Amino acid sequence: MYCRGPSPQRSTTMNETMMRPEGLRAVRLTKREVEVLSAIAQGYSSKEASDLLYVSKRTVDFHLANVYEKLGVNNRVQAFRAATRLGLIPYEPAFGLPRVA
Repeated sequence: MYCRGPSPQRSTTMNETMMRPEGLRAVRLTKREVEVLSAIAQGYSSKEASDLLYVSKRTVDFHLANVYEKLGVNNRVQAFRAATRLGLIPYEPAFGLPRVA
């Protein structure tokens, strides 16, 4: 009798589960929700994001509310953190910013 170890499918599932923070689940966002979330993650206000995406501020707020609900969060910072942890948007640290003492 010998042990072959976990199957590749099982390993993938285990790795994905291990990498996913507690409380976060698989989430599907629409293309527009990702665009809105990406704009918000870059520091744009809802109004600025609406200008960037050629939609109304109300539309941006609508998509953002859907994102909050799907991610189970209450604000932009939580949405950004959850989305980057889930790989829904890339995390690109801003290097070269002035240091604040």
